[in-house]
Amino acid sequence: MGKGDRRTTKGKRILGTYGNTRKRKKSTPTVAEAKPKKKAAPKKAAPKKAAAEDKPAAKKTTAKKAPAKKAKEKTEE
Repeated sequence: MGKGDRRTTKGKRILGTYGNTRKRKKSTPTVAEAKPKKKAAPKKAAPKKAAAEDKPAAKKTTAKKAPAKKAKEKTEE
């Protein structure tokens, strides 16, 4: 039972590992101080752009797909 033994506390210290025989210390949560909240000023509406109102919205075009090829029917002769 020495430095290389993983089951002992001394071995865990040497190897730098944790487990049942060497528990980690529980960290205490830090409490942040409550800061007074500032009241948010109401946001002003942004002015609309005049150029956008004059032009109509552009239509999106999609590429048409080719029609599906029909399978040739086999006829019995």
